[in-house]
Amino acid sequence: MSPNSFQAIAKRHQTCTVDIAGVKIGGGHPVVVQSMTNTDTADIDATVAQVAALAAAGSELVRVTVDRDEAAKAVPYIHEKLLAQGVTVPLVGDFHYIGHKLLTDHPACADALAKFRINPGNVGFREKRDQQFSAMIELAAKLGKAVRIGVNWGSLDQDLAVALMDENAKLSQPRPPQDVTREALVRSALDSAVRAEELGLSRDRIIISCKVSEAPELINVYRVLAQRCDYALHLGLTEAGMGDKGVVASTAALAVLLSEGIGDTIRVSLTPEPGAPREREVRVAQEILQSLHLRSFMPQVIACPGCGRTTSTLFQELAMDIQDYVRARMPEWQSLYPGAESLKLAVMGCIVNGPGESKQADIGISLPGTGETPSAPVFVDGEKVATLKGGDLAGQFQVMVEDYVQKRYGGA
Repeated sequence: MSPNSFQAIAKRHQTCTVDIAGVKIGGGHPVVVQSMTNTDTADIDATVAQVAALAAAGSELVRVTVDRDEAAKAVPYIHEKLLAQGVTVPLVGDFHYIGHKLLTDHPACADALAKFRINPGNVGFREKRDQQFSAMIELAAKLGKAVRIGVNWGSLDQDLAVALMDENAKLSQPRPPQDVTREALVRSALDSAVRAEELGLSRDRIIISCKVSEAPELINVYRVLAQRCDYALHLGLTEAGMGDKGVVASTAALAVLLSEGIGDTIRVSLTPEPGAPREREVRVAQEILQSLHLRSFMPQVIACPGCGRTTSTLFQELAMDIQDYVRARMPEWQSLYPGAESLKLAVMGCIVNGPGESKQADIGISLPGTGETPSAPVFVDGEKVATLKGGDLAGQFQVMVEDYVQKRYGGA
C-alpha cells in the first residue's frame, strides 16, 4: 500500500447518500457490508434461517433471488418471519428477465423489499427493454424503494456493446477490445441511471455497480465510474471463486479501490464448499474493511505465524481459543461495552518478537518458545502486569481480557 493510501481513504469519493430502511450508503457514511442467500427463495424456512444467520454474522443488507412466482409469493412471508424473530436486516430483491412482471403481479413482494436489483443487460431485449425497465423503475419511485442498477460483464447489453465495437472499428486508431468492453459496462450503468432519474427515481435512491471477475479490470472500471458520477457505488468481484482464491482475488480488488476512497457498499462473492455456511463472505468483507481501518467489527487477534522456535502448538491453540472467545463474547460486549470492537490483542509464540508485539497491543501475551523458560508474560497498555504459568493459560488470559474490556469500555 502506498504511503498516501490512508490519506486517500480519508478523501472518500463523494457520492449521494442512499437510505435503505435506515441503512445509509454513500455520502461519507461507513462502507456497508452485504451478502446474498443461496437458498431457493420459495423455501421460506430455509431462506429465513440463512438470512438470519447472515444478519447475525454482520451482513447489513441481504439479497434474495426473486426469479419466479413462487419466490415472489414467498418474500412477504420471509419478511414477516424475520421480523417475528427480531431480524430487521433490509431485504434486496434480485430480479432478472421477468422482474417487471413479478413486481406487478405480487405487490406484497414489492412492499416487503427495501431495494430492487436490476440488471440492464437482461431486463428486456430490444423494443421491450425500455418498457420493462421503466415499469420497474416507476414502481420503485412510487414505493420509495432504492434500486441497484447492476451491470455484469457476463450479461452485458449486447446491442450497446456491438454499437460501441462498430464505432471503434471506424476509428483511425481503434482502441483495444477490452477498453471498448469497459466503456460498454460503464455506459450501460450510467445511461440506465440517467434514464431512471428521467422516470422519476431520485438520485438518492440509485446505487450502481459494474461487476467483472478479474481484479485488475474491476479496479479499472471503478476508477472510471468514480470519475464520471456521484452515484453511490457497490463494489464486488463477481464469480470470485472458492476458498483462498476467492478471498485473495476479492481482497486484491476491493482493497485497492477502498484505499483510493472508491466504494460505498461491498459484497465478497465467495463460492462456498458444498453444505458449508454462507457467512464466510461476510467475515471476509468485514476483515477487508477492518484491515484498512475503515471500520471496526471485531477485536483483532494478532498472532505470529510460528517458526522453528515454536515447535509446540501451544501458541496456535491459544490464539484460536482467544479468537473463538472474542467472537463468542462480541454480541454481549457490543451492547454492554461500546468500542470493544476496536480492541487489539496479541498472542505471540516466543521471545524474539513476542514481548514487543504484546506491548503494542492493548493486551497481549508472549508464550514460551522451544527451550525458553515455561512462563508467559502478559502486557496491558504496554506494561508488563503478570506472568502466567500452568496448564490453563487460555482460561487465565481470558479472565484478564474480560477484566480489561470491562474496565476500559464499561464507562463508554
